[in-house]
Amino acid sequence: MSGPLFPRWTNTVSRLSAAMLLAVPAIAIGGLLAYVRSPHVTNQAHPVEQPIEFDHRHHAGDEQIDCRYCHWTVEKSPSAGIPSTTVCMSCHAQVWNKSPYLTEVRKAFFADQPIPWVRVHNLPDFVYFNHSIHVSKGVGCATCHGRVDQMGAIEQASPLTMSWCLDCHRNPGPNLRPQEFITSMTWAPPAEKAEASALAEKLSKEYDVHSRTSCSTCHR
Repeated sequence: MSGPLFPRWTNTVSRLSAAMLLAVPAIAIGGLLAYVRSPHVTNQAHPVEQPIEFDHRHHAGDEQIDCRYCHWTVEKSPSAGIPSTTVCMSCHAQVWNKSPYLTEVRKAFFADQPIPWVRVHNLPDFVYFNHSIHVSKGVGCATCHGRVDQMGAIEQASPLTMSWCLDCHRNPGPNLRPQEFITSMTWAPPAEKAEASALAEKLSKEYDVHSRTSCSTCHR
């Protein structure tokens, strides 16, 4: 009688080969999914160089200037608005009015030209986002933009991915705050879980907030 066609160790090789054929695509797909959600792709934690050195740590932090003073359309428009040179000069006509750091601001003001700020939070064109509706419903600036009062140069704090947005749209309560703290950088919900839950429920009713997960909410 003749022996087996293949030695026994080939059984192990065949099993390992089959496992590899399944594992390699799974690992590749998993790695790709992780990569597209990483800060390298979402542009998180990358300070953006601007044409003029504007330090939010000083303006929003030290001086406690309300976000709405510069981004004055945030409560009534889809866009938060980029401050005009008139807004800048409303302070800097008297404060640091001869500072070399503000030379380009003065040039733009007297030339009646906008400052070419570089956009930091840039959603795709197929996404509709309205700042005013979020602010009026109790979503604070720091919820999406992070602690800008601690940023020398503004950077994207949140991933701004579809899944990140949907997490809030499915359960908005924990991200709501009283309107008087809408621009506060330091406000936090109650530490006690029961109190935080009660506040979320109260604000949801007061501001008429409901979960929004239909496609047309963001894709119009």
